Amino acid sequence: MAWQVDPSEDRDWLRRARENQARLTAGLQPRYDVIVCGAGASGSVVARRLAENPDVQVLLVEAGGSDDAETVLDPAQWPANLGSERDWGFQAQPNRHLNGRSLSMSMGKGLGGGSSVNVMVWARGHRSDWDFFASAAGDPAWSYEAVLELYREIENWQGAPDPRFRGTSGPVWVQPAADPSPIAHAMLDAAEELGIPTFAHPNGLMMEGDGGAALADMLVRDSRRHSLFRAYVRPWLDRPNLTVATDTVLRRVVIHDRRAIGVELVRHGQVQTIGARVEVVLSLGAIQTPKILMHSGIGDLKELGRFAIPVVQHLPGVGRNFQDHVSFGCTWEYREPIAPRNSGSEATLYWKSRPGLDAPDLLFCQVEFPVPSERTAALGVPAHGWTMFAGLAHPESRGRLRLQSADPGAPLAIDANMMSEPADMATAKTCVELCRALGNARAFRPFVRGEAMPGDLKGEALESYIRDAAVTYWHQSGTARMGRDELSVVDGALKVHGIEALRVADGSIMPRVTTGNTQAPCAIIGEIAARKIRAAHGL
Repeated sequence: MAWQVDPSEDRDWLRRARENQARLTAGLQPRYDVIVCGAGASGSVVARRLAENPDVQVLLVEAGGSDDAETVLDPAQWPANLGSERDWGFQAQPNRHLNGRSLSMSMGKGLGGGSSVNVMVWARGHRSDWDFFASAAGDPAWSYEAVLELYREIENWQGAPDPRFRGTSGPVWVQPAADPSPIAHAMLDAAEELGIPTFAHPNGLMMEGDGGAALADMLVRDSRRHSLFRAYVRPWLDRPNLTVATDTVLRRVVIHDRRAIGVELVRHGQVQTIGARVEVVLSLGAIQTPKILMHSGIGDLKELGRFAIPVVQHLPGVGRNFQDHVSFGCTWEYREPIAPRNSGSEATLYWKSRPGLDAPDLLFCQVEFPVPSERTAALGVPAHGWTMFAGLAHPESRGRLRLQSADPGAPLAIDANMMSEPADMATAKTCVELCRALGNARAFRPFVRGEAMPGDLKGEALESYIRDAAVTYWHQSGTARMGRDELSVVDGALKVHGIEALRVADGSIMPRVTTGNTQAPCAIIGEIAARKIRAAHGL
């Protein structure tokens, strides 16, 4: 594991932490109290919260490597991580609803997971999301009011004081976009032109009603990415009860008499089994978590039977309910080049496609450089321009993940199935119309030469553009969803139905994808998981 000095760290601590982890990982113990699999946005939270009890031995397993790289730590370089060794590089199957296209499904691989490669946006989700979770789980711990209290507890908010909504003493450094681009301010002015309200920040009153526009909240500290791994786990690396094993790939959960008793993993080229005295927690994300469940004998018996995997627990919902936000980029050319600032995405907007909805169903992130799809790039992309990266906050289409082999090293087949529901196309058309109205508003005229794409398309031409322009927000979720029906995978405490000592804590448990970027909700999932584990075992 490489080590760089963080501005908030001293060199003596850094030395202690480095020596401690070298000692702990030189030879893994045969058993730990809790094994957390995946050091991403949720797993980092679970591992830290459990390790706060010095009597609990925690092993945090991560398939990727260190986060000490400029492409991770420099907010402006995040696109360089896509397609790199820090990206799992998943690829969806060709989709006839996207004119036969196969979308890239990037997911973070390494310490921090997605929170080390994403755009650093901190978006809590809408009030309706959390109340929906609480209803699905039958557990008020997931309600908006309960989650709002958690957000206040975990935030270290650096913006204007707002004690009703923001906390200032937690581990997660959250700040407004610093010295934002003039086009970010133009975005807010354009929203007001269209009668869309603007707010001082996007994580308070704005997400309790119809939506609105605001400068984005970001996980950036001292001009460096402050991932959830850095917020939660890194300050704890000098503790003797937290072992962080990188470059360690999980193969399956070991289950005996319907109880998780350990994990089988590959480390330094060797397969080994590590026991868990208390619990195993899967925090691998919405693609890898259901894959591990299926290779562990948990899933649809017909799916497992195709590859002669012994069935431990029939849960037909494993791998179903795949969701992701889908975007349709609209692009404008600058009059004069304007360099991106911060992460290059500093303004955000949520709004309704029709008045009767109880919450926003459209998601807009302004990106300060062109972001075409591989198809729309052929239409001609300006050398200097910006994109309204806008799409469906609550798509109705659902996909499915399927095994292709009994070999845990073989990839899944990802049928993302985006835009398969006709209602999504109707909403997408409204989305593009609103994009064009915003980008062509008076507020942008001092900065914009003209609209590059799509232009004033109608009917089938607009539908074809939408299918060609569609790309993912990389907010994969829902494939091991929380609930009480036959297609749910975990209960309100995130315990896998029918299996003792096994929980899931990541975006796969979402009954539906939250309104906005999923990083902040995944932190809440980790917080609730840790609290449930501590309460269950008196830790």
